[in-house]
Amino acid sequence: MPAIGERPVSSRAISRAESLCARFRDVRDFSKLLTRDLEAEDCVVQSMPDVSPTKWHLAHTTWFFETFVLKKFVPGYAPAIPEYAFLFNSYYNAAGTMHRRDLRGLISRPTVAESFRYREGVDRQIEDLVASASEELLDEVEPIITLGSHHEQQHQELLVTDIKHVFAQNPLHPIFRKRAEEKAEPLPPMTFVDFEETIATIGHDGRDFSYDNEEPRHRALVPKFSLGSRPVTCGEYQRFIEADGYQRPEFWLSLGWMTVNEQRWEAPLYWEKRDGAWWHFTLSGFRPVDENEPVTHVSY
Repeated sequence: MPAIGERPVSSRAISRAESLCARFRDVRDFSKLLTRDLEAEDCVVQSMPDVSPTKWHLAHTTWFFETFVLKKFVPGYAPAIPEYAFLFNSYYNAAGTMHRRDLRGLISRPTVAESFRYREGVDRQIEDLVASASEELLDEVEPIITLGSHHEQQHQELLVTDIKHVFAQNPLHPIFRKRAEEKAEPLPPMTFVDFEETIATIGHDGRDFSYDNEEPRHRALVPKFSLGSRPVTCGEYQRFIEADGYQRPEFWLSLGWMTVNEQRWEAPLYWEKRDGAWWHFTLSGFRPVDENEPVTHVSY
């Protein structure tokens, strides 16, 4: 029985709440799974201004739920550590001031363990809020938690991208995830598929989740173009390198050519030539370049 003055929670609201909690837990648990094989020391390194430490990703995504759900919908909510709002905001100007992005690697506290406790505490309160929510409250809370979950999935991609760059700076070539040595199968010759000019309808159709930059749905003129029948392979790109592709300005846009010269690029990021053979750093360690794999980390 609900307490006197409480609005009863319908069975429909309970099923919605259970579904929302399950989706929320799946996303939050996957972030933890990504850090399963990392040491605490791995989680605090910032290898360049565009990289964020793993610890920051874990805390920032938690800050999102605390700021936009708990602070808004839990009466009298008071954050355990108010300073986290400054440390773990990123570019949400309306939510307050923030710590400089390029200095995130200098923050040793909170520790990695404290960051995980911060996640656990916020997660419990989110789940308690959802479990006891009425239909009306769920109508308000569900879109924000859904947005926050998609936001966290974006940071999961960033976390993996960033830890790869961090590990690539280490001459020990740490392994993020082991992967069996497998040679890619040779691909058929490259051909080009022609597409005629058309008017395409693009943008979100109004169903399910979308980001604001996917709206409004509209028509766009697409000029005729050609597209390769398959991805460019490492072997094909290697032949571009050997044909002095990094010394020939006709293959580069002006800004790209300036960057090639300023940063002295000679190959894609993570590639390195040893004893006449190309190797590259991957999430599964330092490996010989497989000529049949698609080339990656090529700058537009």
